[in-house]
Amino acid sequence: MSVQLKEWIVEASIEMMQRAMEEQKITSVELVAEYLERIQRYDRRLRSVIEVNPEALDIAKALDRERKEQGSRSRLHGIPILLKDNIGTHDQTHTSAGSIALAQSIPVEDSAVASQLRSAGAVLLGKTNMTEWANFMSSTMWAGYSSRGGQTLNPYGPGELFVGGSSSGSAAAVAANLAAAAIGTETTGSIISPASQNCLVGIKPTVGLISRFGIIPLTDTQDTPGPMARTVADAALILGALTGKDARDAATLSENRLAFSDYTPFLDRTFLARARIGIPRYYYRHLDEARLAIVEQAIQILESEGATIIDPVELPCQGQEWDANVLQFEFKKYLNDYLRTLPETVTVRSLEDVIEFNERHAEAALKYGQDVLLWSNRTSGTLSEQAYLDSKRRNFELAGRQGIDAALEQYHLDALLILGDDDVNDLAARAGYPSVTVPAGFVSNGIILPEGYSTKGPHGVTFVGTAFSEPTLIRLAYGYEQATLHRLPPELDEMIG
Repeated sequence: MSVQLKEWIVEASIEMMQRAMEEQKITSVELVAEYLERIQRYDRRLRSVIEVNPEALDIAKALDRERKEQGSRSRLHGIPILLKDNIGTHDQTHTSAGSIALAQSIPVEDSAVASQLRSAGAVLLGKTNMTEWANFMSSTMWAGYSSRGGQTLNPYGPGELFVGGSSSGSAAAVAANLAAAAIGTETTGSIISPASQNCLVGIKPTVGLISRFGIIPLTDTQDTPGPMARTVADAALILGALTGKDARDAATLSENRLAFSDYTPFLDRTFLARARIGIPRYYYRHLDEARLAIVEQAIQILESEGATIIDPVELPCQGQEWDANVLQFEFKKYLNDYLRTLPETVTVRSLEDVIEFNERHAEAALKYGQDVLLWSNRTSGTLSEQAYLDSKRRNFELAGRQGIDAALEQYHLDALLILGDDDVNDLAARAGYPSVTVPAGFVSNGIILPEGYSTKGPHGVTFVGTAFSEPTLIRLAYGYEQATLHRLPPELDEMIG
């Protein structure tokens, strides 16, 4: 196996890695070493990994010894996983949300996500680049850019194709086979968008399924971490390792919470034959011909697999005007709370401090300015403003009960189907509901959108459901994935010339 490792590791699944380690054909040390070599070889161009963990090989060595002496802890034992740069780790890597203001920051303890992965035996390989401050710094910042990590590129078309944001580095790294999988975070589209653009599976869980403790926040209402992987099976496996309750995150203590420690039993190839899937045509209206063809083909495949397609379905909230008040008001409050938990050696203690730091280091920090930070800083930071309270209540009501839930109930649906990260995903984010995206094909001749990027390249379809419907969404995504197998790796050797 060692001789063939360089070829075998490309697109290897977690199950394949685990089986090879159990059969003593490979070690975790060899896996980690090979991924580190791939990062060194390919990531100079992609800039997806902002920092590697200098202890990764030592951790893998200890886990190999533990496997030999005591057996494996879980199906993640010895598996190298990358974390987005806003997910806190108390080790020799830093946690900065892409900002040079926090470039030397090491939290006093692990985030809940990092702690659970360590307990499962995963090797935390390093941190991935991200759109700085989860794309809540500048209205003109390009997705995947941070002052600390530079510009992450899409491995399917570096410099040409949209990489998606803000979990851009997590997506590009996994797509390029620089780790077994990665963890991203989402407020609105930040897992689903880059997963869709990089031919990956992304699971954006229900808010409250996974603890946000120790993650640099954007909002409390909408933020959630989630897995990004090359297969539905890998994403489902990781999801189950992260669902423990946490008294430090009240959302995980909800009475209505439905969580499983293992989502792999929902990898049901036959479920599509019993499924009812709704097509919210109103949200397809802006798609160009090529992208519309991707989703139309997906609908045909779902029908051929026996799914009942309800086309069209209407959402009572469609056509509503939406605001960003929840993000504007919550960012200042929760960022200030987070910064106060950092060691005293970190001198940036508030959003005001971040803004002032950026102004003092403008050449390095303010390539795109910081108008969004300034906008958020105009709030009180107390969450007492009526405009905020009204928007939060309206989001839950219109996007949730009078939006997604109303459509699912009226048409007796299991889920809604959209292309990639279209507007229904924004509704899911506002309501705190889950989404799962899965590769759906490639556009060879796209158009240039007003944002300046091409619609060429990979695209996913996304299944959207109600709160804690992850089992159903995983069943749908797995059935579609197995019927199509659209995932293809990028041509990295061509990329580096």
